[in-house]
Order: sequence, then structure tokens, then C-alpha cells
Amino acid sequence: MKVNTDGVLLGAWADTDNIRSALDVGTGSGLIALMIAQRSDAIIDAVEIDQSSGLQAVENIDRSPWKNRIMIHQDSFQHFAVVCGKKYDLIISNPPYFRDALKPGDKARSKARHDVDLGFEELLQHSSSLLAPHGKVCVILPYAEKENFIDLAHLNQLYCQRITSVMSAPGASFSRVMMTFGQGIAEQIMKSELVIRQENGQYSPEYIDRTRDFYLAF
Repeated sequence: MKVNTDGVLLGAWADTDNIRSALDVGTGSGLIALMIAQRSDAIIDAVEIDQSSGLQAVENIDRSPWKNRIMIHQDSFQHFAVVCGKKYDLIISNPPYFRDALKPGDKARSKARHDVDLGFEELLQHSSSLLAPHGKVCVILPYAEKENFIDLAHLNQLYCQRITSVMSAPGASFSRVMMTFGQGIAEQIMKSELVIRQENGQYSPEYIDRTRDFYLAF
């Protein structure tokens, strides 16, 4: 539940231009919420169902320069979506997605890493209802889930507008995909690729360029 490459990539990749409100679904340690705060002036709500992760997020955010703009909600996304009474310019999530993998024995990590409590269908349904006009939904997923997620999004009147396919090293298969959805159908989907590491194991120039504002080592 600490800093991971998926979260860093998504937090650095999401479009934050002109957003005034953002929602981080399944914030974990608060990483993505903090990154969005660093990249924008938005007021951010961050929802986390796991108690220990939520407490860690509160601690991390309280020690940050953006603590006055981020609110942690210890709640399920399903319940939060019904009671929050807000609309968001950006909804962002690194969702639980290991649908067919062997689930770990630890209940807390199982809840965080699997769709035990929040499936793709509910994530999309509630995101659609909470999205402001011209708002965006940004997610990172295993590449194998791309088409399934796009199809489910269509059923909730959300349409893919931007895709970046991610591979760990040159020549490897795509392992992740980052996607942006909106309520309007794009004339042309923006497509790109990102390689995380070079053949020598060092981070690639494009990965460094994308994430340099968030790594002290860069």
C-alpha cells in the first residue's frame, strides 16, 4: 500500500488542466490525491474503505503542503457516491483489478487489491453520476482489461478519449493501460505508448520526463 509505479504513472499522466474539483477513488496511502494536489489548485476528495490505509492517508496528507485541499473519506465508494452531493471535474482511480488472480490471505490487502467491494461496473456507474459536464475519468488497468473496461464504460455513457499503453521494457508485452473517459464521443482517440525502463534497467527518458516532479532522485 506504499508508493507504486502504477499510482505514480497515473497521478503524473492524468489531465489536470483547469480542474476545480477531483475525486480519488480508493486512495490507499493518499499518493494520487497528493499528486493531483501538487499539479492543480483543485479541492480533492479521497475515498478509502480500508481503515488502516485511510489512517495512513490522513497522516501523509496532514504532513503535506496541500492538507487544506484534500479530505479523506473513510467510506465505500458506493455509499459516498450516494451521499456526497457533488460533481467532479476529475475522477481518478487505480482500481482493484486482479479479478482472476489467486487472492491473498490477508483480508485488508484482498479488499484493497481485488474487486471484492468495488467492481468495474460500480466504479463506472457511480463515476458517471458524479462527473461534471466536460469532466474526465482516468484509470490505470492491466492491459488485458482494456476492451472489457471500454465496453462497460459505453454502457454508462462514458467514452474513451485518450489511451497510453505501458510496457515495462523495450520489446515486452504491454502490461498496463491508462485511459481517460468523458461524456462526449471523441472524433479521434489520442493514443500513445510509454516504456518504463530501458534495456539496461534504467528508467527511460520518457518515464523520467513524465514523473520527474515526484521523484527526489530525478
